[in-house]
Amino acid sequence: MTGGRFITKPREYALVYEKGKSWVCELVVMRALPNELMLSRYGISVSKRIGKAVVRNKVKRRLREILRVMPLKPGWDIVFIARPAAASADYASLKQATEGLLTRAHLIETASFAV
Repeated sequence: MTGGRFITKPREYALVYEKGKSWVCELVVMRALPNELMLSRYGISVSKRIGKAVVRNKVKRRLREILRVMPLKPGWDIVFIARPAAASADYASLKQATEGLLTRAHLIETASFAV
């Protein structure tokens, strides 16, 4: 399954913040919590510390596109929190950081090929 749906409700974010496990890199913090659904959902949090609206929206668009093509394992709620360094990071750096966090958390679906 590629991508997933979004976490939309404040209580869903709060649950992931409260009970989820955290992984950190210089550009992004990721918190993940198992859900009981057949798909993974994700949310993106970009605070005003990152910059003005144009910069925050650029970071959100890049993260959404990265996650859209990422093969996430089903059954997880994942929140990505942008850190101030993400404002000046290019797409490739952000993709590498996000991929690294998902790999460390074992949340990337690995393709299994039948022989």
